Amino acid sequence: MIQQLIELNQQMAVSVLAKIEEPFIKEQGIELWLKRDDLLHPVISGNKWRKLQYILQHALALNTQKIISMGGAYSNHLHALAYVGNNLGIKTLGKIRGERPKVLSPSLKDMQEWGMDLEFVSRSEYRQLRTYKQHNDLPGIQHGEYWLPEGGALDLALQGVAELVDEIELDYDVLCVPCGTATTMAGLIGAADENRRVLGFSALKGAGFLIDEVENFLKSRDSHDSDWFIHLQYHFGGFAKINPDLLSFIHQFECTHSIKLEPVYTGKMLYGIYDLIRKGYFKPGQKIIALHTGGLQGNRGFIPRAD
Repeated sequence: MIQQLIELNQQMAVSVLAKIEEPFIKEQGIELWLKRDDLLHPVISGNKWRKLQYILQHALALNTQKIISMGGAYSNHLHALAYVGNNLGIKTLGKIRGERPKVLSPSLKDMQEWGMDLEFVSRSEYRQLRTYKQHNDLPGIQHGEYWLPEGGALDLALQGVAELVDEIELDYDVLCVPCGTATTMAGLIGAADENRRVLGFSALKGAGFLIDEVENFLKSRDSHDSDWFIHLQYHFGGFAKINPDLLSFIHQFECTHSIKLEPVYTGKMLYGIYDLIRKGYFKPGQKIIALHTGGLQGNRGFIPRAD
C-alpha cells in the first residue's frame, strides 16, 4: 500500500500561481494571485490531497484496514477519500448527513463505485460525530479501523497544508483561504511567516466557533503568533447556500479568467476578496494570494449554467 501511496503522490501536478487582472484591482494598486490547487489532480484536487497525505501515511503505519469518516451528499472530502481508498486497497465507510435520498447524488454514486460503504445518519447523530476529534475516538471502533473527522480535521492534515506555503516563491502580504472546518487555514497560519497575514472566509453561517477551532489546532502545534482573521459575512445564507449575486459573480469570473470555480468555498471567498478590495480593506501595494481549494465535482449539486 505504501508503494501505491507513493505512486498516487507522483500523479500530482504543479499548483501554479495565476495573476487575476481586473481594472478595479489595478486602480487600487493591489495585486491578486490565485494559487491553482484545483490543478493538482482531476479527482483529489485542492486541499483534499494535502490534508490526506500524511493522515494516510499514519493510517498505513497502523496497518489500517478501514477508514471511517463523515460528510454531506456532495462532500469533497469523502469523494477524495473514497477515490484514495480504492487506489490503496483500503476499505472506506462514509457516514452521510441526513436520510438516504431516493436517488443518490453524483458524488455519492462515485463514492459507492469506488467501494465506499454509505451509512446515512440523522442530523443529531452527525452533530455528535463532530465531537470525536482523534483517529481512535469513535465509540465502538474496531482493531484495524481509523476514524477521520469531518473534512480530514486531524493535526496531521496541517503538515500537508504547510507544504503549500513553501511552494509560494512570490513575495506576498496576505494569504486568503476558504473555511469549512478551518483545518487548512490552521495549517497555513502555522507555516506562514509572522509578517504575513492569513485571512479565512467562512462558508458557513454562524461560524464564530471556527476561531476556537483554529486556536486549538495552533495550540497543539506550538505555532508562532501570527496575524490572522476569519471573515464570517460571506456565507450567502449558510453552507452550500447560494443566491443570484454569487452565481453571477462566478459566471463572470469564469468568463473573464477561464478558471472554473464552485459556489461552496472558492467562489464565496473570491466574492469576499473582490468586495473587500472595492471597500478599501487592503492597503495599496499589497499582494494577495488566494487559495483555490478545488472541489469542482461539487458543482454537480447546483443547477448547471450555460458556458
